[in-house]
Amino acid sequence: MTLAGATEAEDACRLSFLAENGLGSDLDALVVEAVVFTRAGAVERLLLLDFRDLPAGKPRVRQFDLAGMRCEALGQILINGVESCEGADEAACASALETGSRVDGTEVTG
Repeated sequence: MTLAGATEAEDACRLSFLAENGLGSDLDALVVEAVVFTRAGAVERLLLLDFRDLPAGKPRVRQFDLAGMRCEALGQILINGVESCEGADEAACASALETGSRVDGTEVTG
């Protein structure tokens, strides 16, 4: 999953992720645990990101709002692990997980 954008949306920072399922079979649901850090390195929040269904070989964009956060404060997103993966083994989902960011100043790791 790649962070493709971070834009202000009312009282939130809206994150846009590009997700691609390279497992070879459709996923009925994918939920990952993420930790959001500020630019100063402090933990801002821990949350679950529900990427819903992800068809094999078809990119999907999923958006998530971080209520009460300004995008300029966003420093890093750490994908702690896979909370659930329906359609494949959770270990397979976790090992296939690749992260990246196209947003300057914000790193996505995992």
